[in-house]
Amino acid sequence: PARYFDTKTTEPISFFLSGLEELLAWQPNSDDEFNVSAVPLAKRQPPLHSRRPRTLVCHDMRGGYLEDRFIQGSATRNPYVFYHWRYIDIFVYFSHHTVTIPPVVWTNAAHRNSVPVLGTFITEWTDGEKLCEAFLAGGEEVYSTVAEQLARIAQHYRFDGWLINIENTLSAAAVGNLPAFLRDLTARVHSAVPGGLVIWYDSVLKNGTLKWQNELNDENRMFFDACDGLFTNYNWKEEQLERTRRLAGQRQNDVYVGVDVFARGDVIGGGFDTDKSLRLIRQYGLSAAIFAPGWVYEHLGKENFLQNENRFWGLLAEYLPTHSICTLPLATSFSLGMGTSTFLDGKDEESGPWFDLSAQDIQPLYPEQQGRLSTSCCLQDAWCGGSSLRLQGTIPPGEEHVAVRLFSLQMPAPPKLFVTLLYKLEGPQPDDFTVALEVTTWDSGICLEGNPTSLPEPNGRYHPRFLPAPPPGLAKLLAACHRNSHGWTSRCYELELQDCSLRDLSVVVSRQQPSLQETSFSCLLGEVRVLDTASVTSSPAQVHGVTASQLWWQ
Repeated sequence: PARYFDTKTTEPISFFLSGLEELLAWQPNSDDEFNVSAVPLAKRQPPLHSRRPRTLVCHDMRGGYLEDRFIQGSATRNPYVFYHWRYIDIFVYFSHHTVTIPPVVWTNAAHRNSVPVLGTFITEWTDGEKLCEAFLAGGEEVYSTVAEQLARIAQHYRFDGWLINIENTLSAAAVGNLPAFLRDLTARVHSAVPGGLVIWYDSVLKNGTLKWQNELNDENRMFFDACDGLFTNYNWKEEQLERTRRLAGQRQNDVYVGVDVFARGDVIGGGFDTDKSLRLIRQYGLSAAIFAPGWVYEHLGKENFLQNENRFWGLLAEYLPTHSICTLPLATSFSLGMGTSTFLDGKDEESGPWFDLSAQDIQPLYPEQQGRLSTSCCLQDAWCGGSSLRLQGTIPPGEEHVAVRLFSLQMPAPPKLFVTLLYKLEGPQPDDFTVALEVTTWDSGICLEGNPTSLPEPNGRYHPRFLPAPPPGLAKLLAACHRNSHGWTSRCYELELQDCSLRDLSVVVSRQQPSLQETSFSCLLGEVRVLDTASVTSSPAQVHGVTASQLWWQ
């Protein structure tokens, strides 16, 4: 069927639903199994609902369902990718179709990086009025069927909820039932999807008129009260932030103040001035909804996209609280889910462009220090996948090393850790530097390194013990410990800790000789793994009853 398979290539594709009839007729079937997310939402610290401002990203690009609709990837050159997951809390996939089911590749990439994904239910113009009249004015039976279908769709495709966007006027009967519909939908989503969310877009008012408020007020408050949050329109002024915070009270983090990166209308700042809007929003302790950050790709072009993307998010980073990884194993090759070649074990296995967000790895932080350090993606060389992580910077005169924080962690340390690293030094004199990993722990008087005679480290910095060869029994898994292929150097470490809590994983680049000169370095990271020894040495679970379906031989 054309909805599920591309008519030209027969490949499985992601899809949307148009109109009320398609929504009410929707049933899961065997053709849409490709579209079910295979990656559960990873846990994070602090949890999404902690008392701190959140960041929502609303992805709206040229109508949606572009190359990202190909569930098994495509040979796209210079695609749009998003990878600053550590800096955001919620991802919304937006289009102007009635029911936007997020393409599964986005759900997989976001979930791997602990970010929930929402679809969009939108009604607009005169068709929207008719649709709303049909399901909202019709009474409880009809609107609860719509709520049930939306909750079932999120549950079936394993994404995390809905943005509700009613952009048309409503009759008195329809608007009268709207809060009840939102409450019903929110309850159903919460029960069908663990951690599910329903967010309302600032559009119609309690009397049914369509009039964007750019704030939370008495005209739209009953919709906010009926669901998990409000996403405001973009043309706000500072006094509206103040009124919003007062009215939201304890729920100030549930108001997502809209920021249009394209800066349409009368706005504080978009483009590379988006930080001006965020600074004000955070002054009032409110959450932010960044709309169409694909501006970087659409407006500035595909050519220098990765550089421009790092610049855009680097300017916002101080206003974006990050979330930490809280489960092991942690393993990543830093792949963006795209490339100009496919690498395996450091070798370019296949030249040619590819794009598949489901293959995107866990993404690190992307720290920037003006002039001192930059973190970027390198497509020209990688250990595995399509890209590696490039660290470039300088070691200041008189200092011996520089530490680059890759991941923030928040979990109890197991008694024994294995840590592996694959790297490649670039530049004219790679032998001038050494590269190692550093693990930091949260301050506590009782945290000790493994052997009982050791003293607590000042400021909790631990340099794991270098293992020249993997321990017996782990040789296969840690094969990288003595592989130096295609110019990549591998390192294997062990760290024993007692009563500690992991905090950060950093890479330390040191110079071999002390110097009073500033020294520049460039280093590619190909892979980092942090493994709990106990779970690595236990035997893997047996797999039974494997079946294969939807096979297509060519």
